[in-house]
Amino acid sequence: MRRLAALLLCTGLLTGCAGSGGNPDGTWINQPIIDAARQGGPLREALLAYGPVLEWRLDSQRNLATYSNGFEAPQGRLSADEAGQLTVDYQGGVQEHLQLQGEQLIQQASEQGPQQQFSRATRELALGAPIGSHFEWALYEAYLGGKWLIREGKGQGGLVLFHPDGSLEGLPGADRYALCLAGDCASMAGENDSLWLQLGEQGAPWIFQREGDQLRILEAFNSAAPDQIPEYRPGRQAWLLQRD
Repeated sequence: MRRLAALLLCTGLLTGCAGSGGNPDGTWINQPIIDAARQGGPLREALLAYGPVLEWRLDSQRNLATYSNGFEAPQGRLSADEAGQLTVDYQGGVQEHLQLQGEQLIQQASEQGPQQQFSRATRELALGAPIGSHFEWALYEAYLGGKWLIREGKGQGGLVLFHPDGSLEGLPGADRYALCLAGDCASMAGENDSLWLQLGEQGAPWIFQREGDQLRILEAFNSAAPDQIPEYRPGRQAWLLQRD
């Protein structure tokens, strides 16, 4: 542990050491996904283009590294070499290699996925927030932030606010939401973007379509048989929202 701390100090704080510099400890989020989503297109396209890893959390003092891809959070052993390259080892001999380049953390291409780029998270969240929370907060703020006017649907003429903590105001029948980023909800929606809307303890999946400043929320029609895994397809439009 002392050797790792010394290596990280060498790569980050001493100008005479090799490497690109910087302390890797902390939380890193996949900013390219957020930047692409900010343009107002399909969320699925941004995730496929720049994912699949959404967030890294590095802790050199404990020799631990954890990442989130939206549905799992594997934890591995973190180590560093004399050149400042970071290696994360997992059971089964799987490895990921990370490198600080200026203000960016680069996850090198491997059998598990392509090269990906991460920026240090700047927002402080509550102590103990689960891995992936920083990415979700930044994504929700970029993708759904601002005021939305209900152009069509129940509550027409009202304003809707999607807060980055997952709370929701102004959309009839819902006070919480969550965007589907990966896992079962993504596979069940096929090529469509989906989100979860909830009121109190009751919730359900919905399909959404984002085109610039317009957001369509449609019923999720299950085309699978009752004894099969759900396959959700776009159903009747429930709301058309316009960003104010």
